[in-house]
Amino acid sequence: MERDYWPNLEWKTSEAALKIDTSMISNNVNGIVVIRNGYLVFEKYYNGYGPDDEHHVASVTKSITSALIGIAIDKGYIKSIDEKVLSFFPEYTSSAADVRKRAVTLKHLLTMTAPFPFTWKPGGSALEPLDRLRRQKDWVKYTLDIMGQKGEFGEFQYCTAGAHLISAILTRTTGKCAREFANENLFHPIGMRVIPDPQMKGFGLDDVFGKNLKGWIHDPTGNTTGGWGITLTLRDMARFGFLYLNKGKWDNKQIVSESWVNESLKMNTNKYGYLWWLREENGIFAFMARGDGGNVICCIPEKDLVIAIASKIVSKPCDILPLIDSIYIENHSHILKQHLSAKTGKFF
Repeated sequence: MERDYWPNLEWKTSEAALKIDTSMISNNVNGIVVIRNGYLVFEKYYNGYGPDDEHHVASVTKSITSALIGIAIDKGYIKSIDEKVLSFFPEYTSSAADVRKRAVTLKHLLTMTAPFPFTWKPGGSALEPLDRLRRQKDWVKYTLDIMGQKGEFGEFQYCTAGAHLISAILTRTTGKCAREFANENLFHPIGMRVIPDPQMKGFGLDDVFGKNLKGWIHDPTGNTTGGWGITLTLRDMARFGFLYLNKGKWDNKQIVSESWVNESLKMNTNKYGYLWWLREENGIFAFMARGDGGNVICCIPEKDLVIAIASKIVSKPCDILPLIDSIYIENHSHILKQHLSAKTGKFF
């Protein structure tokens, strides 16, 4: 898609401003940015936040980790997503009878189809013991130990620890932690803030999930967290979404290969790509980086639209999808109200 400008420094605003139904915004939403046709059409902050503030976006981190794997493949650090996970950790010993563990591939981790010994509920509730992971001295070994236990290959099993293994694979293959690799090959090239070393003082609950979390955290052995733990401004969230909306290209430079973007976002029965959530309603396709609490980067290619929402992580957040639907409706109400589904009341 041809652009008349690229937001290398700042987003340009459009006179065609967007109106949003504020009654749809829950109390834990800290800010919303909407990019339409490459222009900033809505930006508003709540709860004392502003454009320069960074937010812990939880599992939105996973989609960034996915992009980094694509870049690593493009640069030849990783041969294929069909490589076995244990091949990246030759020092790890498994028993001869541990066939399932040895069969897990990088693709299984990217698509959340590797077997792990915990359950995931279709409504989005995970019973993964992340606090147990936090208390380990070696997060990678712990995850490798439980990988392959119970569960079935090919079944969707949302697993944040598996995404952390992906980050460790990046470090093994590139020689840099995911944060460093992202700064050099993703964040800086598209004008996002470069993230410094977080200088963590510990791995308590507040350090890895709460008020002390800054920058992009790492595990006790230095691996950047692959499944959560990054803090971003809303405008930078929108930049990342805009990169993928443009099939990995930024200002005529291919940051992530178009083939990787396309493969990552290919619709399937699980409605989950390579660490991206996929959604299609009434013929309109959207892909989303989603995090706990209602953190989301939603991209709708057909309408050249990016919706970024940052939220405080709370125990019982409201479903963020109705707000996204309302933004979409306001954006295209003059055309699309004719096509509103009588059954679902949704546009996509």
